[in-house]
Amino acid sequence: MNERPGPDNVPPGETVPDRHQSAATIESVPRQQRRAPDDGCHQQTHEDPERTAPPTAAGPYDHDPLDHPDPAVAADAAGIEHLLRCWLRESGSERPAGSRLRVPLRAGASALHIPVRYWSPTGWHRLGAPTLEGAPAGAAPLDAVTLAALLRREAAHDGDRRASDGGEHRVADADERSGPDGAQPPTPDGEGAELVGRVADSVRNVAAFLADRRARPADDHAALFLEAEQSLLFGHPLHPTPKSREGLSDAETRAYSPELRGAFPLHWMAVHRSAVAADSAWTERGKAVPAEQLAARLAGEQLRLPDHTVPLPVHPWQARELADRPDLVALRDAGLLHDLGPHGPRWCPTSSVRTVYRPGAEAMLKLSLGLRITNSRRENLRKELVRGVEVHRLLRTGLAEQWQAVHPRFDIVRDPAYLAVDGPDGTPVQGLDAVIRHNPFSTTDDAVCIAGLTSPRPWPGHAGVRSRLEDLVGTLAARTGRPLGAVATEWFLRYLEAVVRPLLWLDGTAGIALEAHQQNTLVLLDPDGWPVGGRYRDNQGYYFRASHRAELERRLPGIGAISDTFVADEVVDERFAYYLGINNVLGLIGAFGAQRLVREEILLAAFRRFLSDAAAAPRPYRSPLPEQLLTARTLRCKANLATRLHGLDELVGPVETQSVYVTLPNPLAP
Repeated sequence: MNERPGPDNVPPGETVPDRHQSAATIESVPRQQRRAPDDGCHQQTHEDPERTAPPTAAGPYDHDPLDHPDPAVAADAAGIEHLLRCWLRESGSERPAGSRLRVPLRAGASALHIPVRYWSPTGWHRLGAPTLEGAPAGAAPLDAVTLAALLRREAAHDGDRRASDGGEHRVADADERSGPDGAQPPTPDGEGAELVGRVADSVRNVAAFLADRRARPADDHAALFLEAEQSLLFGHPLHPTPKSREGLSDAETRAYSPELRGAFPLHWMAVHRSAVAADSAWTERGKAVPAEQLAARLAGEQLRLPDHTVPLPVHPWQARELADRPDLVALRDAGLLHDLGPHGPRWCPTSSVRTVYRPGAEAMLKLSLGLRITNSRRENLRKELVRGVEVHRLLRTGLAEQWQAVHPRFDIVRDPAYLAVDGPDGTPVQGLDAVIRHNPFSTTDDAVCIAGLTSPRPWPGHAGVRSRLEDLVGTLAARTGRPLGAVATEWFLRYLEAVVRPLLWLDGTAGIALEAHQQNTLVLLDPDGWPVGGRYRDNQGYYFRASHRAELERRLPGIGAISDTFVADEVVDERFAYYLGINNVLGLIGAFGAQRLVREEILLAAFRRFLSDAAAAPRPYRSPLPEQLLTARTLRCKANLATRLHGLDELVGPVETQSVYVTLPNPLAP
């Protein structure tokens, strides 16, 4: 494998076999060499499918509704499941005795009757389209948009009822739930009315993604990392609007969506050096490489710049959106900002939509994008830009060497440089910036985010949708002659060792907890598909424990002063338990169960044994998370539906109040 260029002073890469070679090296940041990048993004030459409106819900269908031949019907079925999973989790619904679940709707003095295809102990239920209690015989089930309207009305009714009882209507209402007994559904604020439109948008997008992928199930480029990033067709299984993207036209959706294998040239600005805000910890052969130089290398020699300016890459949608904003107009009028337009080769959006990748390039770019994707407008905050560079410097103090001496195949995908713009008064210009992220992956490295691994999608030569996880486990079982459940259990145990244990070490040893949800966590696979290592990515998702402040400041004086990364330990405990415990590991267990690979109870027992071992680690290296997951009767869980109903932006405000959290029974509790 070719060595990947990047910043110095990071532990050497490890040998990880890939699907095409007997051995390959996925390097965290190896020794440097420059090479011409490949333009390996998909070239769209096909007719893009028409984006259709949400359909009337289909009637009974013998097979999995996600396999319905009409992609609009399949997308609507997925939208229904997303909404119902959220509602059932956040309102504390218990397992039904039979194959149908009754959910009361107090606002309309009615109830939903929901077919249960599979009930998951971890929340990844498989559910059919609901009908209203008392509906005439033969009446069509509800579609996703109608269901969203009913649930929104039900949540509003509950808030009104609590207000009339003297209770205060606020976000904390959801936080005060102690469990299913007496639990109430989430209560919306004003923006809750937007839920219905966002559900419609999400369903419409999923229909387009499915239609396109069914027409072109085979990938025609060779970058395995990119293939995985483009595979999340349905989105987060416990989010009500996982594929809603407010503000995109149909043409923009085709160009900017990873699910449609979009690709586009970057838009470039030239910023006068006096207005540039930048930092870089990227070094090559021991020498610092400024962010301005890295950006110029990515732009290429053919980009002509006005004198005394620096190139800044911008997402083309963002460039259009910012064009008439007063602070940018003032910069242009002052001669401090020049619009150079689109330039250079095509870049491919990854699963986050705003981070772009080009096979062979030395860096990825995390760009500001003012679209509301899931719960947030995805514009970088200055403290996040600083945080990425700060974490890279922190790891270079010897912490990375210490970590990788114990876990040599796990690392953080570094964000060692950024470029941004300040106004004439020194105020940061929001939305005009770029994180320069190291690209450690060659085209043959099998590095897969867990969300992509578990997401169903069409496959060549296969009639329905299936996940990469299902394909891997099935192939391993067929090759080895072992039972499917035994292979699934071994795969899960290897994942815990390759990915989860290193994350626990970093928390226990250094007091750094990572927001390791499924989209931020990558697993490295060997040629047979077994987990052998992992990566974490995201300059937003670091929690420095307040109890470790003195130690971290000794390593890197001034750490956290601008990045605002130190958090009270009790908040870290709650968030780490959600992101790694519930979202990542319990979500993976739910995927195994819902895809009928192994009983979830078997994996829950295996996870308990792993946690018991981790809880017995020497105290200097022991994270509090294993004991918390083993002994707590309840766990705090982010409530995506309630967060959406309240109109909260998860990237704005104090970390303690950015999202609504509810209390759930702990499926790991004795």
